[in-house]
Amino acid sequence: MAMHVIRSMMSVPGIRDKFIDKARDIPADILNFDLEDSVAWDDKPAARDKLAELLPNFPAKGRMIFVRINGYDTGLTELELDAIVGPWLTGINISKVNDADDMHRIDHYLTFLEKTRGIPDGEIKLIPWIENATAVVNAYEICTASSRTIGAAVGGEDYAVSIGTRRTPEGSELLQARSVTVNACHAAGIVPIDTPRVDFKDSQAFEDELQFVRTLGFRGKFCIHPTQVDRANEVFAPSNDDKDWARRVIELYEDGVKRNLGAVAMDGEMIDKPVADQAHALLDWVTRIEEREALLKA
Repeated sequence: MAMHVIRSMMSVPGIRDKFIDKARDIPADILNFDLEDSVAWDDKPAARDKLAELLPNFPAKGRMIFVRINGYDTGLTELELDAIVGPWLTGINISKVNDADDMHRIDHYLTFLEKTRGIPDGEIKLIPWIENATAVVNAYEICTASSRTIGAAVGGEDYAVSIGTRRTPEGSELLQARSVTVNACHAAGIVPIDTPRVDFKDSQAFEDELQFVRTLGFRGKFCIHPTQVDRANEVFAPSNDDKDWARRVIELYEDGVKRNLGAVAMDGEMIDKPVADQAHALLDWVTRIEEREALLKA
């Protein structure tokens, strides 16, 4: 199955009416209504009730609607799932996952809720958060624990705490978590999503980070401010130069195949089957992004 298009996942605090209302027009691939870090402990029941009331009629406009729930250590997980799971929901972000068992528990409870609420089996998708050293060790098992899983996200702030360090502007402390998560996601065929950049007013730092994590293999970014969404959507889509390169590669390689050549030259570089496969994958990715853009504009 092809990866979902998740270039941007916009965080929307579940307790703030102003931000929920603003989310109506944000062109993120996923709107992630948050019950976790952006909601104070005493406000969590009110946020849960607010989302249960508002989201069934929230205008999706082609976007995927997710809710980030609190982890099992809070005792709130089942209460939140019971309140928010319905046919309008695309999926659940699971915070602070430690291992495959955490995923299995969520999966089983979602199966029960789907059966009792007339929702097709497996309809509700999952995105776990890799947020501590234990989760990094278990990343591949987490990513493959449930057929519902369409992506996994790195949680940089909590991960830094778990390894006894602090976040830095350059993010060198996250390289291990990022690299392991990217590899686990691609091995599992799901979307790797990078951690938020908290200094959202520094647009150049955000741009630099987007370009860096794209080279690592990330396919999307968790955004905490609406101004970040458009740029994430652009960076995690092939450029016009990328598309031109892919088309030229395919044309030259297929011409070589007709001439019984295993490889051909293009701009001083060898083009063989693995390179041609990469070009085909890039154009397939372009097609799926175009389909996503059409939904957002509908």
